[in-house]
Amino acid sequence: MSERVDLYGSYSHFTDTVATDIRRATFGVDIGQNSWVTVDEYDRFISLLGLAPEHHVLEIASGSGGPALHVARTVGCRVTGIDAHESAVSTASLLANRAGDAQRVRFMVADANLRLPFEDGSFDALLCIDSMNHLPDRLAVLQEWHRVLRAGRRAIFTDPVVITGPVTQDELALRSLVGVFLFVPPGINERLIEQAGFQLVRADDVTSNAALVSGRWFQARAAHRDRLLETEGEARFDALQRFFDAVHRLTTERRLSRIAYVVEKKAG
Repeated sequence: MSERVDLYGSYSHFTDTVATDIRRATFGVDIGQNSWVTVDEYDRFISLLGLAPEHHVLEIASGSGGPALHVARTVGCRVTGIDAHESAVSTASLLANRAGDAQRVRFMVADANLRLPFEDGSFDALLCIDSMNHLPDRLAVLQEWHRVLRAGRRAIFTDPVVITGPVTQDELALRSLVGVFLFVPPGINERLIEQAGFQLVRADDVTSNAALVSGRWFQARAAHRDRLLETEGEARFDALQRFFDAVHRLTTERRLSRIAYVVEKKAG
């Protein structure tokens, strides 16, 4: 089986023309995302958080910063994004400065597996899109989210690897090429949400977006193969293509599902 691939090393080439072309072909509307989320889905997630201009949002695993900037522009609120990858934070900060949004959107390096560098009740909402599977101590992570959220406020996260069908060990290895992965069956997230002190507001099956995006991503990369080989090399290009193909197959067949969870910290 192939060794793990650092998908997030792509942040150093995030603003390259070929990367921009691929994102446009993959997502339709490019807001600088690097997950399975399209802008219409992201806007739907934002609407579930009940945000207003005076609010402060925390985005976990903020990546390139594009989605965080989109939240700030859409709502008019402040956003803080954290990511464990320095290259991601550097790219995000650069884009925020270029857009003139550095006053209300800031990015910092922080490991979401550890205690968050914020005071209790610092935020009015929290977003973590398609990155919960990289946080193995899920109960502790959710407890930290509960701590930094204000009472009566909401968080939303997607888990893109809920096991909902038979999956071989080789398929699991392919799906987890790009980092540490935690695969769970249905019911585990719901139980951990309750143990962390949250109330589950809703859980929506959003697998179809992962199937759509992964298929488009594979095709867009194939169309730009020669240009990508210049920056990735053949081994990394092929490994990532196998990864996207595995995601597409497993989600299309609903053997791995992507679920969006909206949770709320109880008032009082």
